[in-house]
Amino acid sequence: MRPVYTNRRAHYEYELLERFEAGISLTGSEVKSIRAGGVDFRDAFARLQGHNLDLEGLYIPEYKDASYNNHTPRRTRRLLLNRGEIEKIERQLKIKGLTLIPTRLYQKGRYFKVEVALARGKKLYDKRRAEADKEARKEMRSA
Repeated sequence: MRPVYTNRRAHYEYELLERFEAGISLTGSEVKSIRAGGVDFRDAFARLQGHNLDLEGLYIPEYKDASYNNHTPRRTRRLLLNRGEIEKIERQLKIKGLTLIPTRLYQKGRYFKVEVALARGKKLYDKRRAEADKEARKEMRSA
């Protein structure tokens, strides 16, 4: 279960409240591109559409072999969760200020999974405090 991509910026920008493991609907050329190491979801977020979750902003570049490409790099991709999990997320998203963002993309067996987290945006002073705590821990470790 090695991560293909980790959204490290999410930990800095957001306070992560609850995490969910979701499958992701991909085409063959997208899988090939991800395995080749090309994926970026810095600007990605999940949106509730009816009773489905869609991941938007996930960028999967075209594969090197031009004859094998048949996907759009920034299309909306369906997230696969149980109905109970979707309903739980739906209730949480009604709370003002919460959003659903992807934090990791990894391979589990032969399938790719996305870890999405309910998150609340941090204020600037929260980011400064987190940075100061990180520096303090670093100094304590070195001492």
